[in-house]
Amino acid sequence: MQGIQLLEHQLGYTFSDQALLNQGLTHRSFGSPHNERLEFLGDSLLNCLVAAELFNRFPRLREGELSRLRVHLVREGTLHELAQALQIGDLIRLGEGELKSGGFNRPSILADAFEAVIGAVYLDGGFAATNAVVNKLFDPLFGGLDSLAHVKDPKTELQELLQSRGAGLPLYDVVTTTGAAHNQTFEVRCSISSLRIETFGRGTSRRSAEQAAASDALARARA
Repeated sequence: MQGIQLLEHQLGYTFSDQALLNQGLTHRSFGSPHNERLEFLGDSLLNCLVAAELFNRFPRLREGELSRLRVHLVREGTLHELAQALQIGDLIRLGEGELKSGGFNRPSILADAFEAVIGAVYLDGGFAATNAVVNKLFDPLFGGLDSLAHVKDPKTELQELLQSRGAGLPLYDVVTTTGAAHNQTFEVRCSISSLRIETFGRGTSRRSAEQAAASDALARARA
């Protein structure tokens, strides 16, 4: 079993419209139709479905604790790891420049492709099918969250780590804000000049976007 068939087997889902899956695996550098719109859809679905599962699994956790766990699960680093497990890097279609620069291994490209595949599942099979795929892929991660339920939020952890090293504090700034006033999506940049680290996070509030960016910055600072 190879390629697309293996991916479908790992997803636990077989596409009726293979063109949707192909689009989900197509980076904009390759041409159109590419996966950016599917990525947008998949990002929203992941946030919703992961939040719902956390709500059901952890009835005693407060809103802030649930938010921290959700950010941990849908951050770029986690999605990159899931994409690697699915071997999406072997299937993604990239332009020549991205191929030469190793785009098939780049965390941002693989995480975006993972989101796009989730969006493609939704368009092909609907909400219930998407929920089944997400729960299948995330189940091992959900099962290991008990020890993380009461950890400090990523921004606090990052600040404490940098202070312990005598490094400067991170700077956060909003890069883009999209959507209507009642349904906005924020993209925030986290910059640590002393370590030459720059990460980005997205969320439905500035705070959640900052936490997402801080989470990835924390992983890079610890590496």
